[in-house]
Amino acid sequence: MKHSLSVLGAAAALTLALAGCGSSSTPASDGAAGESAAPSSLQEIQDSGVLTVGTEGTYRPFSFHEGGSGALTGYDVEVITAVAEKMGVEAEFEETQWDAIFAGLEAGRFDVIANQVSITDERKESYDFSEPYTVSSGVIVTTADNDDISSFEDLDGKTTAQSLTSNWNDLAKESGANVEPVEGWAQSVTLLEQGRVDATINDELTYLDYQKNNSNENIKIAATTEENSQSAVAVRKGSTELVDAIDTALEELRADGTLAEISQKYFGSDVSE
Repeated sequence: MKHSLSVLGAAAALTLALAGCGSSSTPASDGAAGESAAPSSLQEIQDSGVLTVGTEGTYRPFSFHEGGSGALTGYDVEVITAVAEKMGVEAEFEETQWDAIFAGLEAGRFDVIANQVSITDERKESYDFSEPYTVSSGVIVTTADNDDISSFEDLDGKTTAQSLTSNWNDLAKESGANVEPVEGWAQSVTLLEQGRVDATINDELTYLDYQKNNSNENIKIAATTEENSQSAVAVRKGSTELVDAIDTALEELRADGTLAEISQKYFGSDVSE
């Protein structure tokens, strides 16, 4: 069952992708200090044959090194690589810590960011975005045999496991739950299976990634938010032709099933729309 969130819940939903980010929080300011570089030129990218991409490289399953030292891979890496191929160029990656990634974009270190950047009204004031290639909601996760929780209203008086610094903690409290503090998703699942909590709220992508790698039949999604988070390729403001080219590539990749295929590989589900 889906649940319509209040203003607080909606704000949490809008930052789903970043709530699970390897750096764990959104930087205080996305922009770089000083003057921004000129918009990315599609013609210059085509002439050089290279689309330079800012990404973390430490954010599994979106952008990471297999085994810690293998080749850069991940959902976002494969998506933007496929986009570049459709554009007739090669993707080259500049690995950058999350806290500096927007500054790097504005300084012209790379043409785009592909790192689960959520589209928000605040960000749209400073950056342009492609069409989204990831869509995710918030979910309540319970044990598989729990029939008492099927909506956010059912959390009233129940106990949920939440990180105290996450947006999901706010949503749990708003729903009337008693919160058991945890350090992260893994601990939440442990407490849930031990029967020490009734549920946990988290990003659907976190759940899908976990199930893809663990196939845990002891837990399930009991409810989903109506609001969702949309992540897209971020570019410098005014890079209109580049955005149009990326959107065309994404449309072709969606139509030929490539986005769904990449989604299935990493999440066991299509999270691209």
